[in-house]
Amino acid sequence: MTDKDDIAGKLSEFPASYWRDSTVLPEFPQLDKDIQVDVVIVGGGITGITSAYLLANEGLKVAVLEADRLLNGTTGHTTAKITAQHDLIYDELITNMGKSKAKLYYEANTEAINFIKKTVEQQQIDCDLSTQDAYMYATTEEYEGKIQKEAKAYEKLGIDGGLVDKIPLDITIKNALIMRNQAQFHPLKYLSHLVQNISEKDGLIFENTTAVNVEAKKQPVVLTRDGNRVTADHVLACSHFPFYEGLGLYSTRMYADRSYVLAAKTKKSFPGGIFISADKPTRSLRSVTINGEEMVLIVGESHKTGQGIDTMKHYKALESFGEQVLGLETIPYHWSAQDLTTLDKVPYIGEISAGQPNVLIATGYRKWGMSNGTVAALLFRDMVLGKKNAYQSLFTPSRFYANPSLKNFLVQNADVASHLIQGKLEMSNIDPDTLANDEGAIISVKGERKGAYKDTEGKLHIVDTTCTHIGCEVEWNDGERTWDCPCHGSRFSYTGEVMEGPAEKPLQQYDYKMIENLTSEDSGY
Repeated sequence: MTDKDDIAGKLSEFPASYWRDSTVLPEFPQLDKDIQVDVVIVGGGITGITSAYLLANEGLKVAVLEADRLLNGTTGHTTAKITAQHDLIYDELITNMGKSKAKLYYEANTEAINFIKKTVEQQQIDCDLSTQDAYMYATTEEYEGKIQKEAKAYEKLGIDGGLVDKIPLDITIKNALIMRNQAQFHPLKYLSHLVQNISEKDGLIFENTTAVNVEAKKQPVVLTRDGNRVTADHVLACSHFPFYEGLGLYSTRMYADRSYVLAAKTKKSFPGGIFISADKPTRSLRSVTINGEEMVLIVGESHKTGQGIDTMKHYKALESFGEQVLGLETIPYHWSAQDLTTLDKVPYIGEISAGQPNVLIATGYRKWGMSNGTVAALLFRDMVLGKKNAYQSLFTPSRFYANPSLKNFLVQNADVASHLIQGKLEMSNIDPDTLANDEGAIISVKGERKGAYKDTEGKLHIVDTTCTHIGCEVEWNDGERTWDCPCHGSRFSYTGEVMEGPAEKPLQQYDYKMIENLTSEDSGY
């Protein structure tokens, strides 16, 4: 019995985000001509939408370009915790950047949380917003000590929280650290209201419009894949991985990480609060109301994109944890999410590179995009308007701290080189005709590595497995039916279309009949 079969009784058949499934968003046209605006924003997630909302309300003419549909990327697949408790971060920031920078990080995220709360209250947005205490807990002696060090950092920074020795869940812990008055919400209900406001302020929104480059001028120009151009005073790159890197070399300064989510109806009632383990693999919990019923989001199993075990095993591990702690009845939704981590774990927000002050970037949220994405939008507003902002130097992409940045730079790029070489050496003798329906695998065609997936109707889809970014070899992701790159996190659909950057071009597709003719003249697969 496979893992997929083992959890089929509870797990929904295909991955789907509850946030996306429960929200009806308006559709917007594709850009079909050259335009000129004050600010062009590339990316329709929380950063792009919040930035457009803020700037449109300042009277600026804004245009949002989204390569797919609005809110269908990382924002549509978030856990939707609104918190400044970003794992074990504050002791590390004090050690590497100093107390003042660590305090700025906390204050920036707290201001973002308060902005969301205030906006919901003032606009009367029905988005299931609720204030919650956040708990980070340890189950081992190693992480007990780390929690204690983090608690001392909280004290130094004046964070409202403290150590406790138990949490209101059926989990045996060593200790836990509370951060009070955090929050959770339905992110798409919140952001869909901002989208409506942008439209009412005559903001322009374009979907299925892929930005591919920037002409760096006094008035920069965003170039789209279809050849249309958007001229603006400012360009805001809010596209998760930067669609344009300038001279910032962001591919070498970040890595992509995936995690997994189950939305489950539980046998035990949930006590309230939002929870995350300090121990690895990560376990995270929060409540959610689905179709009038209280359910729980069970999250975790983090790993670098393209480098995990069979992804169905990650869902299985979360199911086992949920069963143990809360008991599970059904799992109506499951999905996965991806985010980027910078060399020092602080997002890059600001000028994309020296000499390009009108091209701004926001990336590297480390899975804390609800608060960090809002931080970025608030910072962008001030930078566009020429206002001073206390957080600008903290987040500037040009910063460099020898510890830990240099070490992590060497480690991450050595990892990329290793996978680049390893992927070229991997071959397979699997015959695609032997694949079951809804199964994918690496195959070999005349000595060349290809990827094959047989869909639920028995049709074979064959692609070249060489990532179109820098040439690493993609791996099959069984849980999401995607081809994932282990080097920089690009992801492609089973038909080869780009789902996540930095890749911009699709994988080459092959017709199976052509493949059959090629192999019939040779010795086979």
